[in-house]
Amino acid sequence: MTPEELRAARDRTVPDVVAGSLRVLFCGINPSLMTGATGHHFAHPGNRFWPVLHRSGFTPRQLKPAEQADLLRYGLGITNVVARATARADELSAEEFREGGQILAAKVELLRPQWLAVVGVTAYRTAFGRRTARIGPQDHMIGGARVWALPNPSGLNAHWTVQTMAEEYARLLACVDHSTASPAVPADPVIPTEAP
Repeated sequence: MTPEELRAARDRTVPDVVAGSLRVLFCGINPSLMTGATGHHFAHPGNRFWPVLHRSGFTPRQLKPAEQADLLRYGLGITNVVARATARADELSAEEFREGGQILAAKVELLRPQWLAVVGVTAYRTAFGRRTARIGPQDHMIGGARVWALPNPSGLNAHWTVQTMAEEYARLLACVDHSTASPAVPADPVIPTEAP
């Protein structure tokens, strides 16, 4: 991509990769400029989402961003908290995150995935007013789906390696597989509210 192509991708939206009744709906923070330019989620070469997804066992091989539609075969999908593409997530306002959380909750209610996996705990905290949330399973549901906060696979997130992220994603997969074997009764959906 040329710098001009990337600049032209600013504020673009990228269609979700979704279907009804997914096992896991992965939710990124927002599209990068590379994702906006290509139309493929987690497309930046430094993003580790695709290798982590494979190493954790969610996919039998490492998919390329252009193969994102193949996720549906495995009961997986992708969306974002905020739809517009930016160079960095810190260009988004807290209000955009909260509005995005409301849109996401409605989307999850409609699509009914078993799990919503938010890829980026800071975005999750802001979008859903959960200031003390940590990586891992959450104590509430959104739109009828159980929630897991995952580490952000961006190359900028140096606290997590591909291996340690894959281990966390594998923890989610173990719960997904267990819940598929013995589904739980969904709780009432949680509608995000503004943080006090």
